Amino acid sequence: MSEPTSSDSATGGLAPDEQRRAVRRRYARIASESSGCADETDASGCCDGDGTSEDDLNRQLGYSEDETSAVADGANLGLGCGNPTAIASLRPGETVLDLGSGAGFDCFLAAQEVGDDGHVIGVDMTPEMVEKARENVEKNEATNVEFRLGEIEHLPVADETVDTIISNCVVNLSPAKQQVFHESYRALRPGGRLAISDVVLTAELPEEVHDDAESVASCIAGASPIPELERMLSNAGFEQVRIESKEESKQFISEWDDERDVSEYVVSATIEAVKPPR
Repeated sequence: MSEPTSSDSATGGLAPDEQRRAVRRRYARIASESSGCADETDASGCCDGDGTSEDDLNRQLGYSEDETSAVADGANLGLGCGNPTAIASLRPGETVLDLGSGAGFDCFLAAQEVGDDGHVIGVDMTPEMVEKARENVEKNEATNVEFRLGEIEHLPVADETVDTIISNCVVNLSPAKQQVFHESYRALRPGGRLAISDVVLTAELPEEVHDDAESVASCIAGASPIPELERMLSNAGFEQVRIESKEESKQFISEWDDERDVSEYVVSATIEAVKPPR
């Protein structure tokens, strides 16, 4: 079977600006109208939409009961496809950057790992999500966390100021993934690392899915195959690139779309890479 392909300049028939609008529209609605998957009436993709309990979904994503109970209600919207903090090996005092931080759940978990001497920056392009995340800072008494409005293709972060970059099912939403990895490389200190959870493409998507704005915004149509991601990371300058698909994720991904089993086309993966030291 031939390798599945995707476009980095646009997904399917969608122009980049159209793709960004679809993504921003969807996550603005989630931030404004729901407290998570349990309250979404039209959940699909990056979320459980078919009756799986919140506890079961958290467990499938890789979060322990201790982790989910350590963060105040309102930050965990159930929108990810993994647990990036579980692979990040965060250390006290580090600076962490979360790409597409949403309501802040992974940021608050990271803040507990890096401690009071560390710092966590969440970046999200949806104003409603940033507002919700900033409200959650007070709820979690997280004085070492801040949230910035911005696009992950143009990070509002200075050069070489970050030790670790995490992200949870967000890079697939970008119409310019190569630029995301270049920006990540720029923001990382020499020796810094990338540790993200995302979906990867395992088979060619039907044309009608490629051209569907909702499929792009719900973490399906924007996925890239592993070899393409490896090339983009290497092109950005990263070394020690390691991408591992998680076949067990098909259990919850199969529930992302009411019309088809999208686990036939995408699967969750851990994506790790290192910026070489000087």
